[in-house]
Amino acid sequence: MPTMTELAAAADSDDPGTGLAAVAALRRLADELEALHVHNARARGWSWQAIADALGVRRQSVHKKHARRSMREK
Repeated sequence: MPTMTELAAAADSDDPGTGLAAVAALRRLADELEALHVHNARARGWSWQAIADALGVRRQSVHKKHARRSMREK
């Protein structure tokens, strides 16, 4: 996986292929970070509503996206 510096440079590239690959890598990274922090929040007793508020989304959205994963990790 490229470093954050490499991803930032690639995202700023004039080459569409390089830029789009960087966008895809950043999206995967953001999804992994979100899952990690949702898991940590749930482990510390945060409600789905509190997590949704922190992410700026609806409770149903964050629950649908992460609840199944949360149940598997128990």
